[in-house]
Amino acid sequence: MGLTQPHSRTTRPELSRGKGRHTRFCSLRTGRTPPQKYELRNTRQPLGYSATVRYVEPANAPRDGHSASPIWVNDRPEDERDPKRQVTTTYAPIERASLLGLIRQPQYRHWRIRLAIAAGVGLVVTVLTDWRLGLTAAVLTVIADTVQRARSTSSIEAWRRASAAERRTEAQLRKLERVGYRALHARAIPGSDAQIDHLVIGPTGVYAVDSEKWDRRLPVRAMSHRKLFHGPHSQKPRLDEARWEADRAAELIGQAIGREVQVVPSLAIYGPTIPWKILNIRDVDVFEGGRVRKWITKREKTLTATEIERIARAAENVLPPRYPTS
Repeated sequence: MGLTQPHSRTTRPELSRGKGRHTRFCSLRTGRTPPQKYELRNTRQPLGYSATVRYVEPANAPRDGHSASPIWVNDRPEDERDPKRQVTTTYAPIERASLLGLIRQPQYRHWRIRLAIAAGVGLVVTVLTDWRLGLTAAVLTVIADTVQRARSTSSIEAWRRASAAERRTEAQLRKLERVGYRALHARAIPGSDAQIDHLVIGPTGVYAVDSEKWDRRLPVRAMSHRKLFHGPHSQKPRLDEARWEADRAAELIGQAIGREVQVVPSLAIYGPTIPWKILNIRDVDVFEGGRVRKWITKREKTLTATEIERIARAAENVLPPRYPTS
């Protein structure tokens, strides 16, 4: 970027003289049309000269707020500047919350119980031994209680057991709810004693997942995609039941929303080793229980957020809960 004089070689530049001051007008090549006009001002100082450059706005320039100097925005006179914009601010009062007030809230009740137990254990051990062992015992008590609570947490009271297969599947599905999936647990099929352990509605489709806790000492094997055995026991009735539950749920939901809905049946097995990843047996997907989330998310997306919400609302209405939830 260079400064050039806007006059020809034979034309004398516009120059004004004052007390020790010389002013010259020139244009700045910035790629704009027309060139920007600037004022060069030389002022005599005791030890020499000082030079300043000031932007000169053309007389016919529009007052649209975009004609200010690209170098110095505030070089225009005070009376020519645009009025300051009104800044809208929002004010929200901030209240200080005390630690005691937070602990007293209902959602932290389990922490009050946990800390009380830990304090009691720590006090007893301190009295019997010393404070170091007492502190260690209190910390270990908190950790043990936290692990036990995490293993037994469920929205279904009947599933609040450390070995409940349904609770383990529910924990996996809880993570899917953060990315747009909806999960309904322990849903009864009207007119029967059957229930769907987990009905999952999400971008990749609708799924009926039945969680099974089998004896780990007995092997699991399949024959020709038509037979499933757990030890010597045939699981054909269980496969047929899972398929019927999914078909019935699809029929009820489809009638409620006025369109066909496909519900994919599955068995999530916990306990014994499953010698395959995912195997379709009698139109039911069978896999190890820890693969539930991957089995659902690896499919192609077919439903929009609006469709997911619509199907979920219909499922809540036509498939009542088997147990009261909390």
